[in-house]
Amino acid sequence: MVSEQPAWIGAAVAVAVILGIEASAGHVDTALIVAAVLALVVGGLLGRARRPVVAPTREPGLPARHAVAEALLANIPDPVILVDRRIVVMEANPAARRLLPGLKLRHPLSFFLRAPDILDGIEEVLRTGTSLTVDYVARLPTERAFAVQIGALPMPDVPGGGEPNIVLFLRDLTEARRLETMRVDFVANASHELRTPLSALLGFIETLQGPARDDARAREQFLGIMRTQAQRMTRLIDDLLSLSRIELREHVAPTQPLDLARIARQLVDMQAPLARERGISLTLETPDAPMPVLGERDELLRVIENLVENAMKYGGSGGIVTVSLHRLTGTDGRPDRIELRVTDAGPGIAPEHIPRLTERFYRVDVASSRHQGGTGLGLAIVKHTLNRHRGRLTIESELGAGTTMRVTLPEYRAEAGGAPPEAG
Repeated sequence: MVSEQPAWIGAAVAVAVILGIEASAGHVDTALIVAAVLALVVGGLLGRARRPVVAPTREPGLPARHAVAEALLANIPDPVILVDRRIVVMEANPAARRLLPGLKLRHPLSFFLRAPDILDGIEEVLRTGTSLTVDYVARLPTERAFAVQIGALPMPDVPGGGEPNIVLFLRDLTEARRLETMRVDFVANASHELRTPLSALLGFIETLQGPARDDARAREQFLGIMRTQAQRMTRLIDDLLSLSRIELREHVAPTQPLDLARIARQLVDMQAPLARERGISLTLETPDAPMPVLGERDELLRVIENLVENAMKYGGSGGIVTVSLHRLTGTDGRPDRIELRVTDAGPGIAPEHIPRLTERFYRVDVASSRHQGGTGLGLAIVKHTLNRHRGRLTIESELGAGTTMRVTLPEYRAEAGGAPPEAG
């Protein structure tokens, strides 16, 4: 059996090849390539054939054009959604379904995408026929930013073009915006934090080159201070780099099963010598059963390390720091969770400071923090790491009664044949 290949498929391929050559030379934006090919494919899908087409005997099922369209949509990495003039969802690719898990065909888009700017933009494109771009920010499970290109696709077989349908192409701008935010924050905060130790180093160097040139005692004293300031700058830069790496991957959830109890036990063993040196009783309380979570071992180790170090630095005057793990049963259909608590018996934190403790460079007592060697980035690292692990940090404190830092993470439940938690 012989059939004529639909003309729109050949046109789509030709346009894709031509635009691909132009894009390789830097002349055409990737989104325009996708939009052009998609417009031709979807246009062919929506229009009825002008003449009967006999399907090849080697494909007795789905028509070839449907298979081509589905393959193209499935391989577009960014979310693509097609709606009709009633703003009812007609088609969506896998990336769109991952972004909007509840998305269903033949249901109004407003049921799944509560974004007035996008819905208003669709109405405007339907009214004017002119494409436009709007911004959209998805808040859950982590914040992601998109530029939404909204374009009209006329019905090809209706005289005069007919009523248009609408295609939404969502370009993910999350990483680009985070990079810009990080750049601005780094310039503003790092320059301020580095100015003090750099000024101290320059002052001592000038003193050693001048009045204290031949003073051996002063030289030893100044070199010790300079070493301390250089170490402070090193810690600051290390923490900034760690925070930057975590923020870049914050929207990508870890997939490795781990035993949080093993990680906590390892960290407590590592910190035990320092605790003894400071006269602090550091203890771990955890059930014998594993505490399985999904995560990255080094990042979770850093979370517990930051919390324990903070407790020993600022709450160690109470002489007791306790790390404990608990399994929390979910309610209202929520999954079970694993909670890690770091509790100290120190002086506590005033209520007005608690909401701001996870801000970069925020310190309750600036002088004390710098004297203790803090960079002001520890709890910011904890917050962003837990965002990536789909967890949460809760701080409870009362003046004169100590502080408790609570970390909650979703409990990992292995399916049949699933991987067991990795040993710490």
